[in-house]
Amino acid sequence: MLDATGLLCPLPVLKARKRLQALATGEILTMRADDPAAVVDVPHFCAEAGHELVSTTADGPVQIYVIRKT
Repeated sequence: MLDATGLLCPLPVLKARKRLQALATGEILTMRADDPAAVVDVPHFCAEAGHELVSTTADGPVQIYVIRKT
């Protein structure tokens, strides 16, 4: 679990990128973020980097992203 709450763009995506580099292909990263820009930035990052955005859910003001490394 990567907790990126309280961080503003581009830090949630930069931290996700770094954490994903340490994972093996097929492993899952779950990230929490409350930056309003993350709803655009995270899906864009996944599309550009080729990772699968498995799901996006909201827990109040916090978005929860599940990303599979590809």
